[in-house]
Amino acid sequence: MPTRSKSCIGIAPAPQGVLDNSRADVSFLAGMVVDKFLYHQPLYRQHQRLGSNGVTVSRPWLTQLTHAALELLRPIHQAQLESIRTSRVITMDETPVKAGRTDQGQMKTGYFWPVYGEQDEICFLFYPDRQHKRVAQALQSEHAPADAVLLTDGYGAYAKYATQLGLTHAQCWVHSRRKFHNARGVEPERAEIALNLIGQIYRVEEDIRAAQLTGKEKQSHRLKHSKPVVESFFAWIEEQFRKQDFLPSSPLTEAMGYAREREAGLRVFLNDPEVPPDTNHLERALRVIPMGKKNWNFCWTEVGAELTGVAQSLITTCRLHDINPYDYLVDVLQRVGQHPARDIGQLTPRCWKAHFADNPLRSDLYRFTQHSHS
Repeated sequence: MPTRSKSCIGIAPAPQGVLDNSRADVSFLAGMVVDKFLYHQPLYRQHQRLGSNGVTVSRPWLTQLTHAALELLRPIHQAQLESIRTSRVITMDETPVKAGRTDQGQMKTGYFWPVYGEQDEICFLFYPDRQHKRVAQALQSEHAPADAVLLTDGYGAYAKYATQLGLTHAQCWVHSRRKFHNARGVEPERAEIALNLIGQIYRVEEDIRAAQLTGKEKQSHRLKHSKPVVESFFAWIEEQFRKQDFLPSSPLTEAMGYAREREAGLRVFLNDPEVPPDTNHLERALRVIPMGKKNWNFCWTEVGAELTGVAQSLITTCRLHDINPYDYLVDVLQRVGQHPARDIGQLTPRCWKAHFADNPLRSDLYRFTQHSHS
């Protein structure tokens, strides 16, 4: 019987891991991160699913792998933050999250501070508190444009930072609208007047989108159609304060006072076509945090919260740019260790799409499987 030469048998190399001292395939790492942070599947559920399929691993091992994979992504997250900091228009907010424990064992409240840049990039930055200094820590950059605009809600930390640096501070009409919406139960008629005026502003924005206006045309349209509405809105507020026929502590008083104090910021969008009238684009991206909190419950440590921010920043930005997060993570987890540090910005989702999306790196296991089937 003829024998087959061993030299004629093609044997694909065994899959190699991207983590030191680990054989975990990159597809497994990417899958865990996507399941946890995109589909909000806690690691204990992933552990149960593996067990039900005959795969026996320890839960601490899954946690260690997830942390190690996300640590590899930190430089990419930092590069994306630097890109956002160079934006002319930056939107920012904050939302609480349970992270870490006190000496008495109680969960501490920290905050994610999401920052959104003009090129549809977002970073979720974790800080242990809501102190005013966190705004500066998140945004300060030597490369920030001189004409930068910061768009936020009414939290005083943002106004303080904008004043200190001489930035234009734009404020959100949706947050003002909510105040009047809350006043409808007490002062329905007057609250409706304010809500109708704000509604007219948004109908103008709908017309702008429908006509696909940009730049000077967009600005001219706002000045022609929105500015008179804004003038009427603030004139109406001043008229109400002159009348003084409402309770000083009523929700309507609060709503009018809130808008009155922020009039300059609420007017910014009229003269700058690149500034939206609200922070809705950020709030849509921010939904991943409250959605995830229902399944994560909390982040065990503050380091865990930081890594949660890394994962959500890159995954959410992938979705903003129509990138499959799994394909992206499989590629960059392999690429980041060998990529020149000076070019790490090429691995942010926005830039990765231009440089690597057409021919992404696949996992060793994927290539091994393809070879076996060929």
